[in-house]
Amino acid sequence: MRHLKSVIPLIIILAWPLVGGPYGRGAMAGSQDLEARARERFKRLPASMAAGSNPITPDKVRLGKMLFYEDRISVDGTVSCARCHPFSLYAADGLRTPVGNRCSANARNAPTVLNAAGQIAEHWIGNRADVEDQALQSLTGAASFGMPSPADALKALRAIPGYGPLFGKAFPGEPDPVTLENFAKAVGAFERTLVTPSPFDAFLAGNAAALSAGEKEGLKTFLDRGCVSCHSGTFVGGGMYAKFGIASPYWEATKSEKPDAGRFEVTKNEADRYVFKVPGLRNAARTAPYFHDGSVESLETAVGIMAKVQLGLDLPAGDRGAITAFLGSLTGKIPEDALLVPERPVTVRAEDL
Repeated sequence: MRHLKSVIPLIIILAWPLVGGPYGRGAMAGSQDLEARARERFKRLPASMAAGSNPITPDKVRLGKMLFYEDRISVDGTVSCARCHPFSLYAADGLRTPVGNRCSANARNAPTVLNAAGQIAEHWIGNRADVEDQALQSLTGAASFGMPSPADALKALRAIPGYGPLFGKAFPGEPDPVTLENFAKAVGAFERTLVTPSPFDAFLAGNAAALSAGEKEGLKTFLDRGCVSCHSGTFVGGGMYAKFGIASPYWEATKSEKPDAGRFEVTKNEADRYVFKVPGLRNAARTAPYFHDGSVESLETAVGIMAKVQLGLDLPAGDRGAITAFLGSLTGKIPEDALLVPERPVTVRAEDL
């Protein structure tokens, strides 16, 4: 009996790594379980967000990048895609709502265009089918480029002769390639390359060390608390519509100046009142302010508000901090080429000088 008592502590010491010690198989199993749970709900980013209707080609992307910066086709010569989506701010603009032509105010916050092309639609209320549709409609948007008509936008585009050969390369075989539809396809092709792989993608690929202990705890909390019911998939959101304020009116928590009817403006269906596209959370740590009206500056505050109005939960500070840490692991690397401002064609041809 005395011998047995002396052996038991040794058995416990030897077995500790097998049954859950902090550096043993129990911890490893816990990490592997978290990886498995994550892979069930999320997917790694693709190399690009290609669309069959608009194949990505180098010439099209090169042209699209130039057009992304082109402000001479706006009504006052000040608005380009890059104005509201500067890459220095992770392709958002840091404002509550963007400022368009002639200092006009947009209705809603400008979401980042990074990783946006793979989502179900564009804009908070899904009133743009895809990035090509968004590029095309922005030309005549009253608070965007503000051109009076498509014909005026096309006239301004064709007034820059250097674009002719570039459109010809990007759209070979077309007798008249300089069109607004091709403008939209070129910009769309460029935006479909704006993929930002992050440490979370490395984690999903099997590199457990890609996330810190705090980020893993945040991922677990994100899964356990139910955030993943809407924010899942490749883009950690962006794949569905949902009412903002399921458990309680959102504007009471966000202190919004006035309620926004959301997707109801598009469908006129009462069931879509206060419904918005669920935003993708990739790069969320770098794209404040938050929500459709930019009403909240702090990501941790936004996490708490979402839990309250969507899930009816009062998250403790520890959970809010953990989830915020996980969201930081979604900050990815912007493609190096996108960070280089392109040289654009001059307005006047040399032979006309």
